[in-house]
Amino acid sequence: MAKKVTIDKDECIGCQSCVEICPDVFGFDDDEEKAFVLEDFEDAADCAEEAQASCPADCIDIE
Repeated sequence: MAKKVTIDKDECIGCQSCVEICPDVFGFDDDEEKAFVLEDFEDAADCAEEAQASCPADCIDIE
């Protein structure tokens, strides 16, 4: 079962650690200087969970 990954953009500090750890799930908007979840990512729960654990702003949620 695929997990739903979301980012609270208001809390995101733009460090890009999630993008570096899990580029199959996360992208980065240079204009907003915020990370976002790619719309059509494959189930990459392991790296998404690692990105969540590494997020200094604690703004990644996985359901």
